[in-house]
Amino acid sequence: MFATKPALSSRRVVVIDAIDDLERPGANALLKNLEEPPVGTIFLLVSHSPGRLLPTIRSRCRQLRFDPLRDADVARVLRNAQPELEGSEVDALVAAADGSPGRALAYAGLSVAALDRDLSAIADTGDADNRIRSRLAKALAGKAAQPRYAVFLDRAPALIAAAARTRTGPPLRDALDAYDKARALAAMAPALSLVAETTVFEMAGLVARLAPARGIA
Repeated sequence: MFATKPALSSRRVVVIDAIDDLERPGANALLKNLEEPPVGTIFLLVSHSPGRLLPTIRSRCRQLRFDPLRDADVARVLRNAQPELEGSEVDALVAAADGSPGRALAYAGLSVAALDRDLSAIADTGDADNRIRSRLAKALAGKAAQPRYAVFLDRAPALIAAAARTRTGPPLRDALDAYDKARALAAMAPALSLVAETTVFEMAGLVARLAPARGIA
């Protein structure tokens, strides 16, 4: 890649999205290019967890933070891009977007509100009888359900992360552990072609760990 000169410009831009997913050997290989970048080359490293990057990589980068858009701005993007959307769906998509209009557009038409309701119910109650997670696992297992399955793999870790922000002490530790496992499972599932039904059930079990402990009467 760096052995040739850019064809259309004097500069070359390399975007790595996301740097968080790079294994240590790859990160070490990248480090050499960051230390001695080819002339005219700009590296843009997208990171969702900068604190987990190698310190040597962080020290060689200038950090640029991009704040999420306001809900009103996300809603405006949605209405301009898909004016046929009903108000209730726009509201649901804005709530799930977390400030990202691209995410909202990707979720359009996939009943994200229903998925969020089921995930929230599991997080609130623990779904002790497995009723909700079993229904979700069957509903998201078919080939036709793959788009919603992908949304589920995105939304479940996001819900756990949102819950973690409201916790302290042992509940926070448990939520962070569940988030780490959920994020790893979401990454592995498509990469390793894991069985969707089993993956959904396992992911929902991680969400269920958010439920408050209940005493035995």
